[in-house]
Amino acid sequence: QVQLVESGGGLAQAGGSLRLSCAASGRTFSLAVMAWFRQSPGKEREFVTAITTNSGSTRYDDSVRGRFTISRDNAKNTVNLQMNSLKPEDTAVYYCAARRDYALGNVPGSYDYWGQGTQVSVSS
Repeated sequence: QVQLVESGGGLAQAGGSLRLSCAASGRTFSLAVMAWFRQSPGKEREFVTAITTNSGSTRYDDSVRGRFTISRDNAKNTVNLQMNSLKPEDTAVYYCAARRDYALGNVPGSYDYWGQGTQVSVSS
C-alpha cells in the first residue's frame, strides 16, 4: 500500500504564492505518476497537474499553466506544487494523488492512491 500526506496550503492574498508538498510512504517504488487535483464546494474534483516519477514529464491544466509548477524529489519520495500568481478561483481543497502506470491522466478515477487533502484559500 501507499500513503500520501499533504502539507502546506493555508491562506494567501490574490497575486501571492503558496507551496504544497506531498510525502509518499509505503510501496513507493510502484508509483509512476504523481498528481495534484483540487475540489471546491459544490464542484467536482478537477485535475491540476501531474508528473512522471522517472523522466519528470509534466502535464498542466490550462487554468494553472504558467502559474503553477510541479516538481518531484525521488530521493525523498515527495512531490511539490509551487503556486504563484494565485487567484481567488484557486481556492479549493488540494489533493495529492498517485498511480502505478505512466499515464499523465486527468481523470480522478484513474488514480490509485489519494491523500486527505489540504485547504488553500485565496482572498481578493
